[in-house]
Amino acid sequence: ARFDPERLAALYRRAGARYLCALGAHHDNFDCWDSRHHPWNSVNHGPRRDIVGEWRRAARAEGLRFGVSEHLERSYSWFNLNKAADRAGPLAGVPYDGADPRHASLYFEAHPDTTKWYPGAPSPAFCQNWLDRINDLVEQHDPDLLYTDGGLPFGEIGRRMLAHFYNRNLERRGGRLDAVYALKDPAMHPNEVLGDYRPGVGTLDVERGVVDDIRDEPWQTDTCVGAWDYDTRQRYKTPLEVITLLLDVVSKNGNLLLNFPPRADGTLDDECEWILGELAAWFARNAEGVHGTRPWTRFAEGPARLAAGSFAEDKRPVFGARDFRFTRTRDAVYAHVFGWPADGEPWRLRALADTTFDEVRLLGEDAPLAWRREGDHVCVAPPARRAGDYSWCLRFRTPPSANFRPQDIA
Repeated sequence: ARFDPERLAALYRRAGARYLCALGAHHDNFDCWDSRHHPWNSVNHGPRRDIVGEWRRAARAEGLRFGVSEHLERSYSWFNLNKAADRAGPLAGVPYDGADPRHASLYFEAHPDTTKWYPGAPSPAFCQNWLDRINDLVEQHDPDLLYTDGGLPFGEIGRRMLAHFYNRNLERRGGRLDAVYALKDPAMHPNEVLGDYRPGVGTLDVERGVVDDIRDEPWQTDTCVGAWDYDTRQRYKTPLEVITLLLDVVSKNGNLLLNFPPRADGTLDDECEWILGELAAWFARNAEGVHGTRPWTRFAEGPARLAAGSFAEDKRPVFGARDFRFTRTRDAVYAHVFGWPADGEPWRLRALADTTFDEVRLLGEDAPLAWRREGDHVCVAPPARRAGDYSWCLRFRTPPSANFRPQDIA
């Protein structure tokens, strides 16, 4: 009732976003657009609004790339619990609505597949319906990014969907492929079955985790400030945790897709709004070291490391004044540092000891900083007064690089 995508898109852009991803269909077999192939959608039921379409218009009005996630391929098995019943309590043994054949259009026909991850034996009719619905999503909303929560599903059916996504993007952009398909690599999920993956078919997505080093090809992590849905029991990430994750990801050639869970009425709670405000203030000082950058020759210096792999966020080391993450542009190397040194102490970097540069500045400040080479370190004196919060970005001006190619979505 209070969903305002225009306000939210503007809020996200000020907080540093360069692309916005909407939920297309989750595991509940419900489409959040005016679906031509499924009656259970957000125009026919619930809010009676084309949620994906409203997000698309709001995102593009703010100059943001637009993406859609689809989690529909798992619905066939995950949502099949709707055929069961409570095991205890006052309604124990009373069948759920899914057990009634009259409701099969939402809850699926009777079948035994309750596989925990990827459907074990999806029916040909469901696979075809998945293809029709995702192709319809692409036709109606032309996303720049499409994310499947898993590998590429259903064999040839999945390949037909992906070919359609890429080919329609080419047609709509005069022969220039400008689409991103993000998916998971089953090799990173050894205890799960997720569908197919081949390097180069799309962009690697790592849910709630990071990779261990710089990857040649861009990648993405998707995570949330709390839970994927609105849950007051969850502890939110602090702005520092978000910024630390962002800089670690970008330093490794990655992109951070960060979810802010809305309440049922479409609004964000006060804590989410506060986090976004803190990110906006941080980006006002430090965006130059993030947007449009590429990885440097190394991603980090210092003892603190985020654990690599999916679902590894619970291991949170403490970052300080010895921990750096690096990015670069054509004529600069950026060293993001996570602590302000003690009184009179400089920042010390070993990584730039052999790098040619002629000036050091702290982003957000006007005057260059004093620096010197000392043994195998570069020592940089901070300003007399602490400025900014959470992390700081040192800009080392270097000779222009002839082979620098800015990242499109950074």
